[in-house]
Parts: sequence; structure tokens; C-alpha cells
Amino acid sequence: MNSLIIMAGGASSRMKRSLHKTELTEDQKNLAQKAHKSLIPLGKAKKPLLFHLISNSVAAGFTDIYLVTSPDNEAFQTLVGTLKKNNSFAGARVHFSIQYIKKGYEKPMGTADAIEQTLVQYPELLECTFTICNGDNLYSKEVFQKLLQPRERPNALISYARSGLRFADERISKFAVIDIDADGYLNKIIEKPDPETVEMFRDSSGEIGVSMNIFSFFGKQLYPYLKDCKMHPIRNEKELPEAIKMLNQKEPKQIQCFRIKEHILDLTSAEDIASFESL
Repeated sequence: MNSLIIMAGGASSRMKRSLHKTELTEDQKNLAQKAHKSLIPLGKAKKPLLFHLISNSVAAGFTDIYLVTSPDNEAFQTLVGTLKKNNSFAGARVHFSIQYIKKGYEKPMGTADAIEQTLVQYPELLECTFTICNGDNLYSKEVFQKLLQPRERPNALISYARSGLRFADERISKFAVIDIDADGYLNKIIEKPDPETVEMFRDSSGEIGVSMNIFSFFGKQLYPYLKDCKMHPIRNEKELPEAIKMLNQKEPKQIQCFRIKEHILDLTSAEDIASFESL
């Protein structure tokens, strides 16, 4: 069983704020207002991003998708299926993981909490290696394949060459930078670096690696760091990069980094919808 956890439970607030700038149909705008951006019909085929994302993962060899949503996930059920487990969609078995709001909090507690709740709901994931990715990026079949190939360590991430991304410079400047050691293992992830800091992490070829939030971990090794992850002091959330940082500090040379140079379609705001026209 090759498992992929897709985090699709965000509020899509930036997408909803920018809808008035687009030429979407009223039906598309209404869906985007009510549901997650990964469900908006895209391209010539009018298939949502979630369909293309799962299709690419299936083409790479993934069989089981764990879709992280909020409890209010009727729109996902309409697309994928109404069963808690084993829905058949886009060639995969799709299982729902619900990120509940914990007692005493007014909102979900972040991405580390989302993965922690998934492992509690599906304890079989503790005994295997799985991949984690965002629900608003269209990762390629080749990227998914890299994380399914045999490797020396159970944990890995994809480092995207900054020069291969066709986003505006202002947008790229906000991506986390990946510092990789001479043996190809993670040194650290630098979130929201300033321009001077970015220049410090060019590799021997002059390339800067950035994170587009796709990782692979052995469940039992990652779980303690999800559980003990520190809360962000401002956002009051447990964030996956912080859990990864904790693991890497306590267990160095356990996270391999795979470099890749290609663009990735991203659906952060409504203006990004046009980039999916070729689908």
C-alpha cells in the first residue's frame, strides 16, 4: 500500500478574497465561496485540482489517499464519495481524515495537528512510510515517483530549484528555502527568509532550493514530533515545518532531500486559475 496524505482542510481565504478579480462563471464563484479551492472546475475538462492531483499520484504508483478536511466536508463527499473509507475516485482508494477543532480552540490547530489527527484516526499509517502534500499544488507524476523510489532513509522531501519556478519574484521570495548538507540530507528549512539570507543557501551549482510542501515520512518516527510540536506564537497553530525541524534536530541525517527542477501549478488565489487552462 502506497499512501498519500493530502491536506485539503484550509479555509481558502485568499482565494475567496480575490474571486471578484476573475472571469469565472457565477456557478464557479459560488462553489469557490462555499467549498475548498481544490474543488473548483479547471481547464478544458472542467475537472477540479483534486482530481488531477490524485490522478498524478495514481500514475506514479500511489494506491491510497487520505484526504484531510474539516467536519463540514459535504462538497468533498459530493465529488469523492460519502464513505468514511474506501471511496473509489480517480483510480485510488480515498479515505477521509477529519481535522476536528480541539476543545478550547476556535479554529483548527494547524498542519502538524492535521497529520497527527490523521495518524490517530488511521493507526496503520504509523507502521508505514507515507507522503504528505498540499491540496492546492499540482505535483507532477515524476515528483511523486521520486518519493516512492527506494532510498537510504525512510524520510525525504522534494527541494524545488528556484530557477525552475515560473512565479513572480515577489511570490517566490516568500517560499521557504531548503538548506541541504554535502551528503544530501536536510540541514534546515528557513521559513520566509529575507533576500540576504536566501543568498547564503545557494548550492555548489548556484541553485537555491525551495519547499513546495511535499514530504515523505515513516509514521512512527514522525508522530512524537507532531504530538510535541510547539505552538506558533502568533498564529497559535502547530505547523508541520516546526515538527520536521524538531525531528531533524534530534535525529540528524534522517531526512533525504531530492532536488528537482520544474514548475508546479499552484492555486493560491483566484488569479492562478488561468494557469490551469491547459488541463
